[in-house]
Amino acid sequence: MRMGLSVALRAMGLIMVSAVLFTTYNTVTLIVSPLDESRGTKFSDNEDLPNVVSPILGEQKKLLQQNNDGLHLQTRKRRLFHVAVTASDTPYNRWQCRIMYYWYRQYRDGPHSEMGGFTRILHSGRPDHLMKEIPTFIAEELPQGMDQGYVVLNRPWAFVQWLQIATFEEEYIMMAEPDHIFVKPLPNLATDELPAAFQFSYIQPLKHEKIVRKYFPEEMGPISRIDSIGNSPAIIKKSQLELIAPTWMNISLYMKNDIEADEAFGWVLEMYAYAIASSIHGVKHVLRKDFMVQPPWDLEVAEKYIIHYTYGCDYTMQGVLTYGKIGEWRFDKRSYLLSAPPRNLSLPPPGVPESVVNYF
Repeated sequence: MRMGLSVALRAMGLIMVSAVLFTTYNTVTLIVSPLDESRGTKFSDNEDLPNVVSPILGEQKKLLQQNNDGLHLQTRKRRLFHVAVTASDTPYNRWQCRIMYYWYRQYRDGPHSEMGGFTRILHSGRPDHLMKEIPTFIAEELPQGMDQGYVVLNRPWAFVQWLQIATFEEEYIMMAEPDHIFVKPLPNLATDELPAAFQFSYIQPLKHEKIVRKYFPEEMGPISRIDSIGNSPAIIKKSQLELIAPTWMNISLYMKNDIEADEAFGWVLEMYAYAIASSIHGVKHVLRKDFMVQPPWDLEVAEKYIIHYTYGCDYTMQGVLTYGKIGEWRFDKRSYLLSAPPRNLSLPPPGVPESVVNYF
């Protein structure tokens, strides 16, 4: 392997984080409730990486051309996936997790669903009062100050811990976030070889080629091999995520200390890290725009499976969007940092898009 790759991997892994995280990792706390989880699952010793192939080739192209009807569940074995959502113990994350878990339970056993078990990966390092309500794994936080105020850095670190210790029967994992609402039963969108992920228009590796090349040297291939994705939502084989997660963690931490990368990527830095880490391990994703809808920009839910309510929704009483300006009617999850939204929220006015009305 040439010097570029060697420097990148050593810098991201050994110099910055290995010594610090080793001690923390050995003190990882495991509290699982109410799931009956056991310890002992280790990273795979198989070093054979998946082939780098186009997600639009061969059988995958046929799958993408099918209607979203469970991908012919009637004629193939069900491939259950375990839903894993990372969260902190803040009131803001707790109310979102309760809503997310409620709708997971509503659709888990629906037609064509391949939704299996559920785990909230709580990266606070301590239990909270939702332990008896939502199956939970407690992961340690990063050492104090390492996240530099960017709490999302705990996400890949939490996945590393969970994958090392927890056991579950599903072969696949769905990585999700607290502000995801299931709106219909979700089949396994991954293929036998390729994970599935939502395509984000603002993840643009080619636009930031100079920075990306620090972590994905030229000998690894063209920048186009890096998918325009984050880690969530995605459905991926556990064995693939076990390979990706440590690299994802290391790149995230190293990028946060790279002034150029930190300024360029901002709040989506960890998403770039996942996309790059996947490519380093030769893992391509089937890009599924039908995975989720993001109001207010997406107007209809249609055949989408998830509503992602990350953006604020501001409208006049005539249903006109006033994004960037507080509307006469509004819903923004960030208005409820300290407590859950009240039960008597006013309904959207006439003319507001179906995607917004649907999640109310």
